[in-house]
Amino acid sequence: MQRIVDNALAVTKESVKTVTYESLNNIARCINGVSALLLTLLPGKANILEGLHGWELRPTFRGPRLPRWMHNGVSSFNEFIHELSVDSDTSSLEYSSGEDSDGPMPPSPSSQSSRLSWASTSASSENHCTEWITFILWWLILPLRILLWVPQYIMSLFLKRSSRTPASPRRHQHSSRPRISKTNSSKDHDVPNRTTDRRRGVIEDLHLAIEIAIEAIFDFFHKATHLLLSPSEAFAILLSWFSSSSHSPKENHGDVTDDGTVQTATLGDTDPSPTERPIERPTRLYNSMNTDTRTCQDVITELGYPYEAIRVVTSDGYVLVLERIPRRDARKAVFLQHGVLDSSMGWVSNGVVGSPAFAAYDQGYDVFLGNFRGLVSRDHVNKNISSKEFWRYSINEHGTEDIPAMIEKIHEIKTTELKLYQPNIDDEESNQEEPYKLCAICHSLGGAAILMYVITRKIKEKPHRLSRLILLSPAGFHENSNLGFTIVEYIFLFISPVLARIVPAFYIPTRFFRMLLNKLARDFHNYPALGGLVQTLMSYVVGGDSSNWVGVLGLPHYNMNDMPAVSFRVAQHLAQIKHSGKFRMYDYGSRSSNMEVYGSPEPLDLGESYKFIDVPVDLVAGRNDKVIRSSMVKKHYNVMRDAEVDVSFNEFEYAHLDFTFSHREELLRYVMSRLLLVKQTPVQQRQTSQKGMKLKKKKKEVQ
Repeated sequence: MQRIVDNALAVTKESVKTVTYESLNNIARCINGVSALLLTLLPGKANILEGLHGWELRPTFRGPRLPRWMHNGVSSFNEFIHELSVDSDTSSLEYSSGEDSDGPMPPSPSSQSSRLSWASTSASSENHCTEWITFILWWLILPLRILLWVPQYIMSLFLKRSSRTPASPRRHQHSSRPRISKTNSSKDHDVPNRTTDRRRGVIEDLHLAIEIAIEAIFDFFHKATHLLLSPSEAFAILLSWFSSSSHSPKENHGDVTDDGTVQTATLGDTDPSPTERPIERPTRLYNSMNTDTRTCQDVITELGYPYEAIRVVTSDGYVLVLERIPRRDARKAVFLQHGVLDSSMGWVSNGVVGSPAFAAYDQGYDVFLGNFRGLVSRDHVNKNISSKEFWRYSINEHGTEDIPAMIEKIHEIKTTELKLYQPNIDDEESNQEEPYKLCAICHSLGGAAILMYVITRKIKEKPHRLSRLILLSPAGFHENSNLGFTIVEYIFLFISPVLARIVPAFYIPTRFFRMLLNKLARDFHNYPALGGLVQTLMSYVVGGDSSNWVGVLGLPHYNMNDMPAVSFRVAQHLAQIKHSGKFRMYDYGSRSSNMEVYGSPEPLDLGESYKFIDVPVDLVAGRNDKVIRSSMVKKHYNVMRDAEVDVSFNEFEYAHLDFTFSHREELLRYVMSRLLLVKQTPVQQRQTSQKGMKLKKKKKEVQ
């Protein structure tokens, strides 16, 4: 009888799993197909979807090839919607959601092994005569046991299987791909696999959760039927519950040592002495969610580059992380500053051959990656700072607090290190001019902040220590924008007095929704028609900009633990700039407040202060940029030229995010060529001439 029940439950379980699995797949395909149909009705999709492909956080070592969805035929609509050229770099769309990319979801528990375990359980049970008292007692307490045991069992089973499934040695003992971890050597040859996105999407999590739930439910019914058919065993279990309190806890846990290890021995070993094995701690829920939480450090070190993190504290108490790809003896350094809702990850997101940070390092530069204040983690010297106080900053603080603190830290580090590497530097010479040249490459909001920094430092008669500015689609002038931005500007300025008291910043406050965003970004890649629809809608919101918005959502710094945010005052400051048509500092709303801060009833007009800029400036605009249009970057150029600034202007067929998130070799070549225009310091020129003299002497001696 037990065998018949086991077989019936096993067949039913596999049938339910198959039906639910295929139903979920069909629903996902249906959503993908409907998304493709909706895309055919939206105008301008061909241009908007140009930025959808060719992006993922991995190095592009291999040549271009068709994306995975075109090979496997996920949806017949995708080939019609995505008109991707074969010569484009689409290798980044080969996604991997687990340790192996062959299956649509992590390996499922084997039904055969479960049937064998059930058979072994039934074989070990004893068929004794039932006793009515035991039977009645069992059924009286069964509902209570179910209420207390089932939820705990399902949760523990979910945590156990979701955390151990990818790393189970039995399931991967025949796999040719090694399991990758962060502890591997940074010079390992399997770099692309380690930098590939490993997180699961929402659909894959539903697959796993449904399968685990089905396993738990059928396991419960199997045990219940087993106890019904074996009342004596049920009575024995009941007695063990009542008598468990009288037993010592050590009887059920083996020999546990004081340091938390278990004494074990393996049969068949030549040395039968016990060995120590650490006790496995339960995995926390957020560690089993398989979200992408890589940092800039992970990307840099996994690609074989050196890394250093520097803690910087601003004068108003904010703690910043200045990241570095160190070349300590280099006399040329570059400082890269990101834009709004971004971080240093943007400068390394395209891997070795497509990222500005790695390109500069390979050209001999000491690379520093700046990070503005404004993360959900809210790092501050005052650990008890309130949310309202933390987010009370505008672009002013980015340009007058964050950048000065980071550049002064760079100056301190470089002067100290170069004195160690070059002890022959004269103190007088080093006091007159820095023994290094520091250039800045800034994108979007970072460009506006660095201009504010240079101008305010010159007004205060303090050195800014920069030799050249390369600004990629810099913010500052925004009056020429699309209708959507204009509507948002007027609404925002109208409700800002009330909204400022309610919303200190714009970000996702809970870890659950941040995790959901991280996983949805994965689904947008796995189902390209759905991703194309989201890409199109997001592009419409920003005026038709064709940047890879879906790809950027998949950046690791948008994870469940932390993410960049925008303070209310930064957004208000941008709206003020657009409304006034002037690039100026934050307006505090009253003449008295402005007098107290600036010494004038109006905030400082930075555009009229471009005459203070005393270093060459290279402006780069994107013809397809709908966020900061090319005409607005051109306005920077015209104002600087009128102020007699040494300025250049260039345009590329780029959208707004293409400057950092797209692999564009022409941009890297242009940026590197502008960096090479920086003249050497007198110390460097003297050392170069000394090396030349030594070479000439050696040649004469050889002759």
